[in-house]
Amino acid sequence: QVQLVESGGGLVQAGGSLRLSCVDHGTIFSLPLRGWYRQAPGKQRELVATITSRGATNYANSVKGRFTISRDNAKNTVDLQMNSLNPEDTAVYFCYGRDLSVHWGQGTQVTVSS
Repeated sequence: QVQLVESGGGLVQAGGSLRLSCVDHGTIFSLPLRGWYRQAPGKQRELVATITSRGATNYANSVKGRFTISRDNAKNTVDLQMNSLNPEDTAVYFCYGRDLSVHWGQGTQVTVSS
């Protein structure tokens, strides 16, 4: 059973960096698609970045050039390196995984102060 657990959120000043990590504790095989979504207060959940098991990536336009997604299939982890953060990046960030079903982590708060 898939069990996605995030870590690495927190408070950072504008222009700073954070690294999020998500591990799948529940399965032996790496999910075909992994990624990150985020949800700001009063807004819908939106895609941040995804990565396939072969390393193909997709980014939201708002984070291109600032965020980098990576994964380690052997360790069943997916990371999100976030640079040049701005207050608009403030949100709860959710780890995402998909095989025949969609799986979500519990979320980790990222707050960027101006």
